[in-house]
Amino acid sequence: MIGISVILITRNEVVNIRECLESVQWADEIIVVDAESEDETAEIAREYTAHVYVRPWEGFSRAKQFALDKCNNEWVLWIDSDERVTENLAREMRNAIRTDRFVAYRMPRIAYFLGRWIRHSGWYPGHVLRLFRRDRARFNDLKVHEGVEIDGPVGILHNDLLHYTDRRISHYFNKFNNYTTLAAEELNDRGVRFRLADLVFRPPLLFVKMYLLRLGFLDGLQGFILATFSASYVLAKYAKLWELQHASSDEKELSAR
Repeated sequence: MIGISVILITRNEVVNIRECLESVQWADEIIVVDAESEDETAEIAREYTAHVYVRPWEGFSRAKQFALDKCNNEWVLWIDSDERVTENLAREMRNAIRTDRFVAYRMPRIAYFLGRWIRHSGWYPGHVLRLFRRDRARFNDLKVHEGVEIDGPVGILHNDLLHYTDRRISHYFNKFNNYTTLAAEELNDRGVRFRLADLVFRPPLLFVKMYLLRLGFLDGLQGFILATFSASYVLAKYAKLWELQHASSDEKELSAR
């Protein structure tokens, strides 16, 4: 039987880690890379696998590439601590890798946001590429929303990956500041210049797209909150890009005096 390795990176995920690892006990190997958690995340992970590596934080992509390099099986499944693999999805993955048609697979992911499964808003089915052959994949170097680059054809699976994201509003905003900072830095690194139009028009346009065009209103109050928060994310990202470039210009001007 062709083996599957599971990789995930963690930091202070005591709330999620046990249920996550329970959902992948069928895997042939589990690799956990922990960013020096201050809770019992690493200890709990060791109950499920001997392959737990505690390392200083070097960024999402480097941590996942380190985990990928530690795998011994031909196929790799990348998941996050707040995700769960259902029995149907596990069975579908096992069947899919027996063929030689594809070197990677995308799968639909459904998010549980503030007590509701989000089935619209542009979030579902939200296919994510998570299953791939180890020798045909490498993580890119994006600072946020990193992904895996695949050399070869990619197939589509049908069973949902469960994503228990942001069960509380406080959890959303705990991530908000860090993610918007990383996103702004990424834009700046790519040479994107701040434009007032991005700050003024992108946030409301995203709200309209998610809440109206992508039928977010069918997701109830959670759909409205999600569209509003997403628009705020874009606003903060471009405001931080302005701050980053404005501060850089001020420093150059001061140094020239």
